[in-house]
Amino acid sequence: MTDNVVPLFKDPTTGTYTLPGDTPDTAATGPVRRVRVWKRSARGLRAAVTHERSRAAARLVARHGMYVIGGTRITAKRAWDGRTGSRYERMIRAAEAAGNLEEAKEWEDRLTRFRAARHHRRMDLLKAPQDAVKSVAYGTGLTIGGLLLLGIVLAIANKDASWILAPLTFVVEAISAIVYVGTIVWGPAVTVGPWLALLALWQVGRQKQTAPAWAMPAGQRDDAGAPITPSIVVTALRDLGIAPLRSAIKDMGDAGAAMLGPIRIAGCGVEVDVTLPSGVSTAEVQGRRRKLAENLARHEHEVFITLPTAARTVRLWIADSGALDEPIGPSPLTTDETLKADYKSGRAPWGQDLRGDGALISLYQRMLLITGLSNQGKTAALRALALWLSLDKTVEFRIADLKGVGDWDMFDGLATTLIQGPTDEHVIDATEMLEAGVAEMERRIQAPPGTVFPPLVLVVDEAQVAFMCPAVGDDKRPYGGSKATSRYFMAARKIHNQGRAVDVLLWEGTQDPTDQNLPKLVREGAHTRISLALGTESQARMALGDKAVDGGAAPHLLRQGLDKGTVVVASDGIAIPAGQASITVRTHYIDTETAGVIADRAKALRSGIVTAHAMPDADEYEPLADILTVLGIEARVLTQEVLKRLAALNGKAYGRWSFIDLKRVLDGTGAEPYKSDGRMVIGRDRVTRALTNRPETGSTSAAE
Repeated sequence: MTDNVVPLFKDPTTGTYTLPGDTPDTAATGPVRRVRVWKRSARGLRAAVTHERSRAAARLVARHGMYVIGGTRITAKRAWDGRTGSRYERMIRAAEAAGNLEEAKEWEDRLTRFRAARHHRRMDLLKAPQDAVKSVAYGTGLTIGGLLLLGIVLAIANKDASWILAPLTFVVEAISAIVYVGTIVWGPAVTVGPWLALLALWQVGRQKQTAPAWAMPAGQRDDAGAPITPSIVVTALRDLGIAPLRSAIKDMGDAGAAMLGPIRIAGCGVEVDVTLPSGVSTAEVQGRRRKLAENLARHEHEVFITLPTAARTVRLWIADSGALDEPIGPSPLTTDETLKADYKSGRAPWGQDLRGDGALISLYQRMLLITGLSNQGKTAALRALALWLSLDKTVEFRIADLKGVGDWDMFDGLATTLIQGPTDEHVIDATEMLEAGVAEMERRIQAPPGTVFPPLVLVVDEAQVAFMCPAVGDDKRPYGGSKATSRYFMAARKIHNQGRAVDVLLWEGTQDPTDQNLPKLVREGAHTRISLALGTESQARMALGDKAVDGGAAPHLLRQGLDKGTVVVASDGIAIPAGQASITVRTHYIDTETAGVIADRAKALRSGIVTAHAMPDADEYEPLADILTVLGIEARVLTQEVLKRLAALNGKAYGRWSFIDLKRVLDGTGAEPYKSDGRMVIGRDRVTRALTNRPETGSTSAAE
């Protein structure tokens, strides 16, 4: 502070004052000098006032002053509550606000008994002076009589009459000594007493922390991450700016504690149910999520508000400060090499919910849609599900990655079809892949009742590229769009409508959903709807549906770039708390290299899969060559498996083939099906010889 003092130097000859740095030519005089002096003094005063030591001293004074004021207020309120029926009246109002008439009646009975007892005490006070006079007279007489009787006994014992008044004299002298001591102590007691009372009030205020937060020491002002207590929750709700809620809490005798259920440990945070008073809607609390989080000393993404089954109740999940920014650990797919999948009864270990429990999701007969902004982990989350399901060797994958940067490379040799690229030609191939899936679905539907088919999963990543594709086919039908003439749209709709019954499923990943790049009928056809971070609430409704968003789902409140891999799921395939329409999951991240290792394990469960990287022309195909292709490196393959692989290779050409069609093509070539271990198979060597020895006749036309 001394650095801000402005020194003045007095000239002994002129009597004027100069400032440091002045020269005879520049030294100001008169009013100008006074202005400069006052300006420098003002700057020095401001620096002194705003100095950290000054601010700390001001906080110290304010803090301890508020302790005294707050302690006085609390003590006065306690005294008032003890002398009047205000406490009972508050409890009655709180019970009425909560709609608990039984409790209100009980408190009213208590108030009646309190008033009756108080009236009885007051009536006794009216008779107290008369009774006190009588008591004093009787007491004085009895005391003097007792002392004289004691003196007589002492006189007889000592044979001296002077002992008769000795007890009475002793009492008089004792009273005199007490009065003397009282006169000495009274002065200091009058001086010290108020200070002791002030100290007691200060102690009450300090225990209840009645000082404002800004006046607290730095270590206590920074309450980020403070443990969540009932008083903190009630205070946060009271200060939300909802007038009926604030009034109800103020009128409650327990300061709002009756609204709260037990605070339970829930994973990396706590969970509490809040029953709102009459006149306060759950929507009002949901709409103030950010303010509630700030009142709880948390970031917005660390507080989630959902609606349980109970009426007028919101469930708050409050994370430990910074807990959601910590990684959740590796996927079980990477740590357990013996892990297997079961399409029908298994559940994929996808991640963890906010409570820290494992999030397991069923994929059985469920269409899937995952959406979100770009670079939020959509492909990784979708790929993790496909990797788990690939560990069930009965599942067939056909994949179209319309981004084409190698995110799905590990499925080469695992999927029967793998299309990668963003061009119109790749969209055409993806569309024909879906149409082949439709043909396979229709073939299965027409099969005899009770026929069991292996699951077929069609995956289209970056599906918005297909919906926005401007390409038009030879039949004048567009590939993209959302009209009935759109080939991709109609193929997706057909699979959504009937594919589930015969285990033909469509999984789509898309980004930044709109009505143009994700039509309403397609997104509503998905049984499992998943969303990462989105930009707006309207996009969240497109991704998850109105019911989920109205129930508290808020992917638009996830932090772009920070909450990568965090998804909001609306599906009956995952355990969702009762009364809620969605659940938030932090998914395990599996990098591309590790995904390749898992894919290799899945390939080891299969054999002879030859991946097609483009859909062949349905009008130009060579059955014998295609049969050799699907046989791969296996010496012999079951005829039923050959039919399945041919359908995967070219659904339009072979999707409706039966054993008779296969036998017809091979008859007379020397590669006819034969029995091995009692089952019909086709031998690779025989097909190779037949293909080598056949005359050059060119390709077979579908029209033949």
